[in-house]
Amino acid sequence: MNDFMEIDLFWSFRSPWSYLATKRLRDWQERYELAINFRVVYPIAVRMPEFFHQVQPQWFSYFATDVHRVAEYLELPFVWPKPDPVLQYRDAEGRRQTATEQPYIGRLTRLGALAAEAGRGIEFADEVSALIWGGTEGWDRGDHLTKAAERSGLDLGDMDRRVIAEADRLESAIENNQSAHERAGHWGVPTCAFRGEPFFGQDRLDVLLWRLKKEGLQTRPGR
Repeated sequence: MNDFMEIDLFWSFRSPWSYLATKRLRDWQERYELAINFRVVYPIAVRMPEFFHQVQPQWFSYFATDVHRVAEYLELPFVWPKPDPVLQYRDAEGRRQTATEQPYIGRLTRLGALAAEAGRGIEFADEVSALIWGGTEGWDRGDHLTKAAERSGLDLGDMDRRVIAEADRLESAIENNQSAHERAGHWGVPTCAFRGEPFFGQDRLDVLLWRLKKEGLQTRPGR
């Protein structure tokens, strides 16, 4: 893959927009001579919890309308996850706050970092995000995640053991991703970065593909 074009993908398990982009990105990696460097980050609710205190009042209602509309347009199932990967609550003033303890997103993000190290980042992200956002209630229970990991070529049991044993190292890797994300020129996910140029949002993937082809992206032989 040394001659393949490369892009960095900054991505979060709590982002519905990341989910809605992932199948296309996975298809690109299979269709084109393209390497996607999967760089998982914590969601903005964890990295910048004050973000939700600063948005316009219309933000939430528009977001709810738009994300369902885009999912329908892309013909992808979409249901707000149960449980939510990020635990939040409303304070006495009605403001959305992020809880201190985050068992779901902490585990998921470290698993994503391990999947990236194994070269299966985009595959793992696709399979797991389809569980979380595609309508699987109780996605964290039973064998849902185990089977999703298997479909992406990974062993969840081994990964979970490493999530605990290598927690500090994995957190450092995630922090490095978040620093690289900032340097790439955006704070939101999904953000793709190509040769110093950021492309934020699932709605910029067509523009990114245009840029890649303009720079010489080739289809894999036989595709």
